[in-house]
Amino acid sequence: MIPATARIVVVTPVYEDYEASSRLFKELTAEFSDEVFIVAVDDGSVREPLDTSGLELAGAQGAVLNLRRNVGHQKAIAIGLGYVATHMHDDQDVLVMDSDGEDIPTSIRTLMKPLTSDEVDVVVAHRKSRIETLRFKIFYAIYKRIFRIVTGRTISFGNFMAMKSTAVKRLAAMPELSTHVASAVLASKLRLQICPLDRGARYAGQSKMNFVGLALHGFKGMMVFAEDVLVRVGIASALVAVLSVIGGLAAVVLKTIGYSTPGWFSVALGILVLMFMQTGVLALMTLMLTGVVRSGTVTSELDYRDFIDCVQFSGIEIPDANTDS
Repeated sequence: MIPATARIVVVTPVYEDYEASSRLFKELTAEFSDEVFIVAVDDGSVREPLDTSGLELAGAQGAVLNLRRNVGHQKAIAIGLGYVATHMHDDQDVLVMDSDGEDIPTSIRTLMKPLTSDEVDVVVAHRKSRIETLRFKIFYAIYKRIFRIVTGRTISFGNFMAMKSTAVKRLAAMPELSTHVASAVLASKLRLQICPLDRGARYAGQSKMNFVGLALHGFKGMMVFAEDVLVRVGIASALVAVLSVIGGLAAVVLKTIGYSTPGWFSVALGILVLMFMQTGVLALMTLMLTGVVRSGTVTSELDYRDFIDCVQFSGIEIPDANTDS
């Protein structure tokens, strides 16, 4: 149950990060007092399992969703949003943010301000500055361009976002949400507003996301638009196949009129034939995979209750604190 007195509901995933999350709870409470209700999703932590002590020390109202196992950052957010969509009130706004301090609590009011407009459903944070390594910045710049090419969409934001209750309920009904939150927001057709914000430094500890994890996260973002990606790959393959045929015909013409050196014609024609066969097969495969993806699309929403072991509350009285309350 989420109190009607709370104006903002914050959803934050936590994994083995008790110290940082406790500091976040304190800063949120200092910023919004009893206007905020915090939903912390403990993503199957083993070394530092999350309980309500951090919320209680901060004097915060909130709930800790303890998951049965580790499901990953994006699915943890999806579970939190599913829980909030079921228990929130229509006049409440929802904020999604990380618990490590890189999403700054003092910038929340700036992020949420555009929600007052009837033309905005979701406000997403675009980073004006990043405290990252050069390798990460290069990788991220390349990723954004590849994402634009293969999906036809531009992605320039992460998980730090604010949304209205109607947007939360729409996203919670999308199975893509558990794969990649930002891509699901793009696919939802909700009206977006971009808000430039600075990125903060971690409160404590080190990031648990390595380069392989970041690459996987990026590929998952493209998976949300699997049909678009497959169609674009198919079109590119078909175009290369057509160019191979044209090149082969040009080689035959040059050979016929005597403008080819010894051995050149057979090598060139062989390479072009191989290119045609490979790209032709790839084009057919992508078309078939597109049909498989379309026919096998999951239509049911994620049931957050399947993943929650228990729900612990802080700052409110609940007669029966269970996952259905």
